[in-house]
Amino acid sequence: MTRVCLVGDGDLNLRYELLSRETSREALATYDLREPFENTVGVETVSLGAAVALLNDLDWYLVRFVDEALVLEPSVSEREWLSRDLATAIRDDEIDPGATGRFLKVYGVEYPDSEPDTGRDEPSEEQAEPRAETDRPPRLVEPMLLARTGDTLPEYDLRDVEETLVVRVTESEFEG
Repeated sequence: MTRVCLVGDGDLNLRYELLSRETSREALATYDLREPFENTVGVETVSLGAAVALLNDLDWYLVRFVDEALVLEPSVSEREWLSRDLATAIRDDEIDPGATGRFLKVYGVEYPDSEPDTGRDEPSEEQAEPRAETDRPPRLVEPMLLARTGDTLPEYDLRDVEETLVVRVTESEFEG
């Protein structure tokens, strides 16, 4: 399955914006919507072609409400996402999938604290059972453009994070 992740503009609630409009709501109606990261909408599609077609259907909304549209295509990489432009170029046979790993945009992934600090020593009734994990998803922070040389990925050094999300981009996106 090919996954799509729409990363919302930080000033709005992306899920609300997409579902409050009839055309985008209808385009997304057949998908199980998820929130893999804070202020994102994620869906699974059957193929790279279907993912690109969905992004094309949502183009008007992407321009207005989305910072990034990402595609995870297992036939290209199991772990590295593709930018929308790169996914489209691969689908259209303009770029060979094997030649896509050099230019990258790397996001830090920040996890929310597992328990909010209430300032009290005793847990409230709502906090009586400890939570192992928070209900909030992680968030993507400070993207950094990197060029891979060889097999190693340059280190993300904009802030201290436990993990990163790697997005392959086109050369023009990298230079732009």
